[in-house]
Amino acid sequence: MKNILKKAYQNRYFLLFILLFAYVESIYIRMMVRQEIDAYIFTPEAALATLLNAGILFGVILYFIRKWQDSGSWQAAVLLKISAVSMLTYLLSMNLIRLAIAFAFGTVERNFNLHAYRLSIFSDFLDGMIYGGFFLAYYYYQHNRKQYRKLLVYNEALAKSKINQLKNQLNPHFLFNNLNVLDQFIEEDKEKASGFLNEFADIYRYVLKVSEKELVTIDEEAGFARQYFSLIRHRYGNAYQLILNVKQNNGFIVPLTLQVLIENAVQHNLGTEENPVVITIEIKESILATNNINLKRNAKPESGRALKNLDEQYRILVRQPVDIHSSGGTFSVHIPIIQSHDL
Repeated sequence: MKNILKKAYQNRYFLLFILLFAYVESIYIRMMVRQEIDAYIFTPEAALATLLNAGILFGVILYFIRKWQDSGSWQAAVLLKISAVSMLTYLLSMNLIRLAIAFAFGTVERNFNLHAYRLSIFSDFLDGMIYGGFFLAYYYYQHNRKQYRKLLVYNEALAKSKINQLKNQLNPHFLFNNLNVLDQFIEEDKEKASGFLNEFADIYRYVLKVSEKELVTIDEEAGFARQYFSLIRHRYGNAYQLILNVKQNNGFIVPLTLQVLIENAVQHNLGTEENPVVITIEIKESILATNNINLKRNAKPESGRALKNLDEQYRILVRQPVDIHSSGGTFSVHIPIIQSHDL
């Protein structure tokens, strides 16, 4: 009983709609039959009786839905079967209830003559069609809402899992690249190696800090990008130059976005003191990174993996790709800035 009351409360607005519909229906039928308006027309007992009968119908339909539609999918043949069997069961139940009441009050002959019986069957059939249709529409609407919420939760969990996989690929990628640089410094210049190691330790703290985050602020990434580029300067001097203009700092980006842009330009292009690779990153409504092209002869085919990784993360988070172009001696990458309302 407590469970029934709980369900009724949860679906109170639907039941209120059924009651109001039944009340309006009873007023209309009485006006058509009596051809006059009096206080009796507006009494609610017929509507309450219809609500009780509808409750029996809803219980019957729900029983067969749970019996034959375990998967919860919308199948026309199963729905037709549920509707037909529910209608027959409802008609039989209503007649048995009326028969029991008629026996109790000794009105079997009056209530079960041919004319009255046909009228009651027809009335029950119409009610079954109308209120059964209301219930099925409401049930499948609620069911689809639940399925949609489950799908959203599943997709969100899947997206987070995918992003974590991508980030777990990117962080070691950053670490190994810089350890290779450190290894070269140890062989060439131990003093430089020591300075590089100290800066690298500070920078890698940031990488570890943001490894659990999906997004970071523009200011955080800009500060990190400048620190990271100082590592580049340790190794290459003025062969690579960075121009970073932050004209607006509202919004968020994926961690290591700017570092990937810088790293991508350095790995693909050969810079010298006489002909430097100039990396320009301008942050306004979006991020636009450009660099002049001077491709290395021995550039590794997999060196663009980090940029592809970044593209996948933006596609998952905001369904916007990283736009990459190469033309006229210039390589450019256009990246969206993520606002709070995009999440």
